[in-house]
Amino acid sequence: MNKPLIWIAVFVLAGLGLSSVFTVTETEYAVRFQLGKIVRTDYQPGLHFKLPLVNNVRKFDRRILTLDTASERMLTSEQKFVNVDSFIKWQIVDVANFYTSTQGNELVALNRLEQIIRDSMRNQIAGRTLVEVVSEERVNIMLAIKDAANLATSEFGIEVVDVRIKSIELPDDVRDSVFRRMATDRQKEANLLRFEGREENERIRSDADRQVQVLLAEAERDGQRIRGEGDARSTEIYANAFGKDEEFYAFYRSLQAYSNTFTGNNDIMVLDPGSDFFEYFDRYRSGNN
Repeated sequence: MNKPLIWIAVFVLAGLGLSSVFTVTETEYAVRFQLGKIVRTDYQPGLHFKLPLVNNVRKFDRRILTLDTASERMLTSEQKFVNVDSFIKWQIVDVANFYTSTQGNELVALNRLEQIIRDSMRNQIAGRTLVEVVSEERVNIMLAIKDAANLATSEFGIEVVDVRIKSIELPDDVRDSVFRRMATDRQKEANLLRFEGREENERIRSDADRQVQVLLAEAERDGQRIRGEGDARSTEIYANAFGKDEEFYAFYRSLQAYSNTFTGNNDIMVLDPGSDFFEYFDRYRSGNN
């Protein structure tokens, strides 16, 4: 046999062998075609085989991809312009539908996806005021755009994972009016909080004053009761003492009267020497017991 023919046959067989093997990585989808028709899409990562010249294989990225859209001027419900800049996170979830609807052309899919996102975003912005668009309401806008986009792109075999508004720029005249409106709203909120604070302050003060009055009244009541009990006890003790020795009791009361009357060195009293006040003075001065 001719050696050149042998080498040609070896090379042909080697080429056929190599063309019958393909690999799939964790980040890829593989679609096997047979005469232009899809026959299999469920390949796992690893080494796989196909029929040379009969089958061909195309691969598509299965990772989450980013579509960065250009900034666009949109109108709010108040007919005021805003410049919206956003990006989209998307992923192929059904590679067969993706290929059928786009002929495997990723650029076609991106153009359709971008148009869907733009239309949905215009609708969302147009249904809200300028203050809502630049406030925390933006989160609800992004969620609504994502849900609407997933409904519209389900036939393409792709899923919108996330929609993010990077920035909302305002024209100078619009920016000034928005800032004034926001400042007014914040001032109203601050005034409301101050009013509520004053109300709470008055309530706390009134409650504290009421509690003070209650405590004072209870203390006065308890004081009167204790004083009454003390006076009653004192009267009882005096009565018992008076009953036991009337003479000593009278003498003791006279001493108390003298002590309370003569409190200074220069005290002067003008009284009749024979008055009862000087009874014990006269009695003890004369030696009577």
